[in-house]
Amino acid sequence: MGKRRPVLEVATLLESPIPVRTITQIQAEVEAERQLPEAKNYEVGRFFRPSVTVDVVIFTLQERELRVLLVRRGQWPFQDRWALPGGFVREAEGLEAAAARELLEETGVKDVFLEQLHTFGGLERDPRTRVITVAYYALVPNQRLTPAANADAREARWCSVYHLPELAFDHDLILARALTRLRAKIMNSRVAFQLMPEKFTLTQLQQAYEVVLGKELDKRNFRKKILASDVVLETDEKQKKGRQRPARLYRFNEAIELED
Repeated sequence: MGKRRPVLEVATLLESPIPVRTITQIQAEVEAERQLPEAKNYEVGRFFRPSVTVDVVIFTLQERELRVLLVRRGQWPFQDRWALPGGFVREAEGLEAAAARELLEETGVKDVFLEQLHTFGGLERDPRTRVITVAYYALVPNQRLTPAANADAREARWCSVYHLPELAFDHDLILARALTRLRAKIMNSRVAFQLMPEKFTLTQLQQAYEVVLGKELDKRNFRKKILASDVVLETDEKQKKGRQRPARLYRFNEAIELED
């Protein structure tokens, strides 16, 4: 299926009639502003500065279930409670870079689907201080990952989205929004294929759709729609399972233009 392109923040990737400068140009202009006399007189502490974190909803398919990675917190606040992977954004780190770092630390994978979800800034969402979190969601094929808790977590576990423990902070709200986004996009984008192995049967693909949507789909109509859309390509390989008739393997058609 080839390399899965992560979603990027760079505005120049977007088709827009608005002339957009490169990141390098913007950085040069910002640095020039820093050299002006007015910069030395600016009071950094004049305005309140909240802390900024990223939280990542990491979805995968395991045993015909849609699962999300949770970590058990090893320290206050909400010690021993389950939470989404996340952490504070470092001083010289962009938001997406921070989310990608958390994803890599927790799963050992990179270059997968990663998209910004929503910003959560409730006044009472964190007992430590005012914390604004930028949530992302990631889609990772099960074949590529091995969860491992990071330094501030005691353990990591894949949990069914339908059987969740009580979560820390407002992470239940974040997870609910991520699932809503995933369901809204799955029928008209390539997100389902971000959860699949490189080669798969049509039955496996249908099961992925059903697991995400939480409902059964008509087999005949599903296959008719998928094959007519040219979104998959037939391979020369078949998958044999027990005494069942070998099933044809397919792969995603990279030439088809679909939204991520």
